[in-house]
Amino acid sequence: MTARDDTAATRRATASVAHLPRPRTRPEGVPAGPVVQGSLALSWAPVEARPRPVRVSDEDSEITALARRFAQAAVEVVAGQRPVLQLLRWTDEHVYADLERRASLVRQARGSSPRRVHAQVRSVHVCRPHDDSAEVSVHVRHGERSRALALRLERHRDRWRCTVLQFG
Repeated sequence: MTARDDTAATRRATASVAHLPRPRTRPEGVPAGPVVQGSLALSWAPVEARPRPVRVSDEDSEITALARRFAQAAVEVVAGQRPVLQLLRWTDEHVYADLERRASLVRQARGSSPRRVHAQVRSVHVCRPHDDSAEVSVHVRHGERSRALALRLERHRDRWRCTVLQFG
């Protein structure tokens, strides 16, 4: 076999390969693009600057202080350490009735054995969805245990009233 025969054989082989279909590299229905594992995907686009912190107004500070005092009082009412009547003007009728019920249940369950663990409000977080309302989450510590409170304060005439109170 001569060099000329080798070249002719190579051309025939190359010509037959050129007509073969390209093999598929991905299953049908898979979009083109980088392969990632959902939540592991990273975006390499430049990140915009973080938003500047919102200044807390004097009213927000007042609401935070009020929410802290109210949460402390509500926990003391439920523990039987404070009369529920003290919260009458700061609650609507549903919240007041719930506090009365909870205080009554604690009195019945405790009986004559006074187990006093003073609750302490550890943190208060306020969100203002509207000018006339505030949603508050509170972390309360009872000795070694923690408890969460969620409350909604709404402006009623010249003062704030608790319209929703949930213990967690």
